[in-house]
Amino acid sequence: MTASRSRRTRKAALPVPWGTPPFTRLIGLAVLVLLVLAVMYRLGRPGVSPSPSPPVESGSWYEVFFTTPRFPDAPEFHRGGVVDSLIAAIEGARQTLDVAVYDIDLMPVAEALLRARDRGVRVRVVTETDNAGTKAIARLRAGGIPVVTDERNGYMHNKFMVIDGERVWTGSMNFTDNDAYQNNNNAALLRSPELAHNYAVKFAAMFERRAFGPARSSGNTVPRLTIQGTPVENYFAPEDPTVEAIRAALRSARERIVFMAFSFTHPRIGDVLLERAQAGVEIHGVMERSGAEASVSQFNRLRRAGIDVLKDGNPYTMHHKVFVIDRRVVIFGSYNFSRNAAEDNDENFLIVTDPAMAARFEGEFARVYEQALSPPRAGWLTVERAFAFR
Repeated sequence: MTASRSRRTRKAALPVPWGTPPFTRLIGLAVLVLLVLAVMYRLGRPGVSPSPSPPVESGSWYEVFFTTPRFPDAPEFHRGGVVDSLIAAIEGARQTLDVAVYDIDLMPVAEALLRARDRGVRVRVVTETDNAGTKAIARLRAGGIPVVTDERNGYMHNKFMVIDGERVWTGSMNFTDNDAYQNNNNAALLRSPELAHNYAVKFAAMFERRAFGPARSSGNTVPRLTIQGTPVENYFAPEDPTVEAIRAALRSARERIVFMAFSFTHPRIGDVLLERAQAGVEIHGVMERSGAEASVSQFNRLRRAGIDVLKDGNPYTMHHKVFVIDRRVVIFGSYNFSRNAAEDNDENFLIVTDPAMAARFEGEFARVYEQALSPPRAGWLTVERAFAFR
């Protein structure tokens, strides 16, 4: 989710591109001095790579997208980007389009779904009850698209679409203006009928049987599959052994783990990072600032153990839920690293072993890490960063 049952109000940040030559960003001697101090601070952190891994050719079966928040924010920035790719995926549907998203308020996306229905595509939507009052949802219902809500205390926290039983759109990005243009998020379009079948099974359970959260049973999906030679694991919460799957993947690390976490509260996942650090694995992380100091957060526990973990630098929200392991394995999806995600919410995530995909996420981590080191200070003085920690 983006942060709470009500939308957060936080300013957006202009990301500092990783590896951009410093002189292109400097105006005046004062700025130069500040940059030198920032670089000295970073160099004082052992093991932090000054650049992401070299680019690797992407697999033909997927596309990966990242939002690019700007600071200061402006209305003219709220167009294009990942939303264009999302709409293009919707426009590509020919037969069926099943949408399970925690929050939808982007009217261009709603209009794209209505155009799909008008050309004969069967469009169905599942969303979180608490967010069912948006104008976009009202527009879908008025246009004849059926919308099912979970009607329970836990969250329907997925952010996925199944397109024609052949493609899956998933990731951390809700179909909202703030998630698309103010928050750090990821999304992926994955071409695989086998993977689409997994997501279709879970969508049918929610839409057709109204089976949400603990009421939904496991089974009828294939958690381990191979897509064009790439090993992929696919898990759904709360019915699958999600914590065990994440712990097993992290335990495989031999050299390096980087992570970006909106919410990291699960102690058993934190345990594995401590184990890997003690084994000599290099670990770096960025966590959403608003909840980092909460009593249930793993932030201070990791820092006390000497792990390099920072609070994020986006005055809006750092909304990723990502681990990258040894520059070859990526864990990503809707799943925050929390007990609620594991036990109560409707969630999904993937574990993909692919160096090309890992390089993309490493690049995003480098950008988020750089901004955590040098956040736009103006944002912290005027914005109340409201947060409901989960």
